[in-house]
Amino acid sequence: MGHHQHHNASGRNIRTAFFLNLGFTAVEFIGGIVTNSTAILADAVHDLGDSVALGQAWYFERLSGEKGNRRYTYGYRRFSILGAILSTAVLLGSSLFVIVEALPRIFDPQPVHAEGMAVLAVFGIAVNGLAMSRLSKDSGMNARTVALHLLEDVLGWAAVLVTAIVLLFADIPVLDPILALGITVYILTGVVRNLMKLVPVLLQAAPEEIDIEALEEEILNMEHVRSAHHAHLWSMDGRQAVFSVHLDVDKPLSPAEYRSVKEAMRDLVEKYGIHHSTVEIEFPEEPCRNSEDGPCS
Repeated sequence: MGHHQHHNASGRNIRTAFFLNLGFTAVEFIGGIVTNSTAILADAVHDLGDSVALGQAWYFERLSGEKGNRRYTYGYRRFSILGAILSTAVLLGSSLFVIVEALPRIFDPQPVHAEGMAVLAVFGIAVNGLAMSRLSKDSGMNARTVALHLLEDVLGWAAVLVTAIVLLFADIPVLDPILALGITVYILTGVVRNLMKLVPVLLQAAPEEIDIEALEEEILNMEHVRSAHHAHLWSMDGRQAVFSVHLDVDKPLSPAEYRSVKEAMRDLVEKYGIHHSTVEIEFPEEPCRNSEDGPCS
């Protein structure tokens, strides 16, 4: 029940961020044209991409809570990873667009309406800051990717506000594209870091927070267990870990001994925070079902 409530809260937070972002994007495009500001238009493009990302993130977050079926036996939780990757792709594309638009302005600066920029910047920081605060406590990778989008917008609008204030007192229009490029480069760095977290989950790498060597050592110290093989540890969605292992026991076990081994494994995986585990217990001389070489021992 606790996880279900967390999932619902995450979906509601992403939905709120989506509608806030989508509504303000239209205002940004109009404001960017009126003020002739590359930075505002750049933020409008980013917010448009973010709106798309938030919309599909909301969809995938809802879908990821569905139960398993004959087609997707684990459920739809890993769909949130797909949503996070698509969001990252949109963020990369919109950032590259900003770079293409801002570079010519550095060599050919254009006058901008500083007062209008300042007003839009204040609203932009407020709207995106509110949306980001709704997601700040979510732990899922999808929510973290969406929060990165919103952080980009907050920083982008902060850059617009700083530029506007400076331009109110000095005629330096080149600051507009320079600051836009600086924020975009910073965000791209964050995108790369986020991709470095997403890719291992996609490739089913063992979660860094779980010491698989220590886990295997404790398994080997269990009564009746003489070896362990085909041990696999991976994360379903960046939050919930999955573990499977084959245990080679020292003798044919009685029903009580068999239950004892299973209960010891259950306690062990709970200790390491593993959400789902599968254990295969193999008696001496019993062929390993995952091996082509006959007995595992």
